Amino acid sequence: MKSPNAGLRIAAVAAAFFMLAACSSTATDTGGSSSGAGTITPGSPEDLVANVGDRVFFDTDRSSLSDEARATLQRQAAWMQLYPNLTFTLEGHADERGTREYNLALGGRRANAAKDYLVSLGVNGGRINTVSYGKERPVCLDSNDNCWSQNRRAVTVVASGVGS
Repeated sequence: MKSPNAGLRIAAVAAAFFMLAACSSTATDTGGSSSGAGTITPGSPEDLVANVGDRVFFDTDRSSLSDEARATLQRQAAWMQLYPNLTFTLEGHADERGTREYNLALGGRRANAAKDYLVSLGVNGGRINTVSYGKERPVCLDSNDNCWSQNRRAVTVVASGVGS
């Protein structure tokens, strides 16, 4: 049985997404000619990245979600509800410090923390797979705090859904 707050939570997430969407500019046809350049297809991977955000970041040696991470995942949940035919992979990542084994486990905990939160917001867990890359796929290669903070992340990737 769902808690009485579950419906309110889903409604709040949807309202937040629609407010965000209303504030963002879109590349829709305004009556003039267009070349198609700069348009983003709704429900596409590019739409997720540009209009919602595809990644959340973590503190060192942590897999708990910050308020900022929760806000991003709330936008993702609302977006995922709009496109029920899509499936996703949540990739967990770590910075270069620590052993390969430790970072693979940490990346897994990060991916699962993001997935668990999305599921708590009403996204069907069967639509989300998780994988950990540990420290094997850094976005930044320098050995400093700024770089390490970019590598401590979970990234939501659209896995399938086109034509399904």
